[in-house]
Amino acid sequence: MSATDQRHESKTRLLNAALHVIRAKGYSATRIEDICEAAGLTKGSFFHHFDSKEALALAAADYWIEGTGALFASAPYHAPTDPVDRLLAYVDFRKSLLRGELPDFTCLVGTMVQEVYDTHPALREACNRSISDHAATLVPDIEEAMRQRGIHAGWTAESVALYTQATIQGAFILAKAKHGPEVAAACIDHLRRYLELLFHQPKKETV
Repeated sequence: MSATDQRHESKTRLLNAALHVIRAKGYSATRIEDICEAAGLTKGSFFHHFDSKEALALAAADYWIEGTGALFASAPYHAPTDPVDRLLAYVDFRKSLLRGELPDFTCLVGTMVQEVYDTHPALREACNRSISDHAATLVPDIEEAMRQRGIHAGWTAESVALYTQATIQGAFILAKAKHGPEVAAACIDHLRRYLELLFHQPKKETV
């Protein structure tokens, strides 16, 4: 393995460690030493790649966006032909991810932004970009569902897409508070019921 490949591997190990440790401890309580220990690397290796904990967190947010973007882009919820079915399949897919320990399924950027929103503007914006850009991927399906069902309302597809994320992020908070995934699963079930009711209108007749 070349020196370049080794550097890449060590950086990836630090990023993966950051995803787990920050979700377990929170951003403020996470120390560089914790990241290094979880990655099995030295502080020298850390500072070879990152100037500070915030620099690592920014890189971790980008790494999170890249990884989750690929996961959701290839997920099976895109398969149904009906847009409402796709939206409900998305919710089902989010519920299916509630596996393992809390740090395994809770959201990195949702965890960080609760702490850094007023103290680390660059981190706040990275978290906002992750959550808002992901919500935006749902907008075309919601818009299509509104057109097909003839829905003309005071709310927008964008607001519904963000509401789905607010519900899911809130479900993660409750899972942490109650130290288990059951309450998160129940909240996501309620989100599904809400969306079913929201779009429970007959489809437009096609000529």
